[in-house]
Amino acid sequence: MSRFLLATFIAVALPSLAGAETLTLYTSQPNADAQQTVDAFTAANPGIDVEWVRDGTTKLMARVAAEREAGQPQADVLLIADTVTLEGMTQEGQLAAYASPEESAYDPALYSKDGYYHSTKLITTGIVYNTGAPSVPTSWADLAKPEMKGLVAMPSPLYSGAALIHLATLTNTKGLGWEYYEALAANKTRAEGGNGGTFKAVASGEKPYGVLVDFMALRAKAQGSPVEFVFPKEGVSYVTEPVAIMAGTKHMDAAQKFVDFLLSEDGQKLVARMGYIPARNGVASPEGFPARKDIKLMDFDPAKALADSDANKARFAKIFDVQ
Repeated sequence: MSRFLLATFIAVALPSLAGAETLTLYTSQPNADAQQTVDAFTAANPGIDVEWVRDGTTKLMARVAAEREAGQPQADVLLIADTVTLEGMTQEGQLAAYASPEESAYDPALYSKDGYYHSTKLITTGIVYNTGAPSVPTSWADLAKPEMKGLVAMPSPLYSGAALIHLATLTNTKGLGWEYYEALAANKTRAEGGNGGTFKAVASGEKPYGVLVDFMALRAKAQGSPVEFVFPKEGVSYVTEPVAIMAGTKHMDAAQKFVDFLLSEDGQKLVARMGYIPARNGVASPEGFPARKDIKLMDFDPAKALADSDANKARFAKIFDVQ
């Protein structure tokens, strides 16, 4: 009898195991966030396993290119920092189009109109200031005023992807433009390194004001750091950690399920629990963050930002006299 039961178990279990599908994810999420994302997805989709590789976006793109060159692509889905990178891959035919049924809950500006990539969160760039600062800025223009001379720090677009997108956004905004960056340079604004260095300068009081991504300031404030964060009245630039499906994937159905999950209400509530602003309309922001509906997003064109990237870097370097 025991042999019969064992044989029956094997006969039933093996087809089930054989039917399990494995999806390969390449992501630039922090490790803890990536693990939470994968765990939540597999809990909702028990027939799909996910293997994931985590690295910075630039290194992941180099890996994808090397695998493609060798004719051995590995990734099925990408979850990386910005839409500009994915716009480049779209133009090179590396991504598969997918019109997710969840799209209707998103602003059209937050996904490719042909479905090649979809934003999963909002990481906005605004103004951080030390609570000991002499005044409270309310607009981007305030940072270029004479009284701000030598008091402002910001990440360099030669180093930070978010800062490069911020540059592309503001230089294409009426009333700001390249004249704004020229004014910042003339005002002795420090532009170097990434967001981490800017935050440290402001939190320590070395520079009373800074240009920074939202979560870094708001999380630190919640932990007692002497900083406040402003969403400027002109609006904010943003990166969105978009998800995309690789063209030629052998796991298209599973990849589409992964996209749908990230864009779903449950997926966006997970984003909020991680401490980020959800991209989906109608999902509550984390405590201490403004509601999604109250955040004004500045106009941004990923295709134009991609086309202008090298020229923007060169012009910035000339204005700020940096390499």
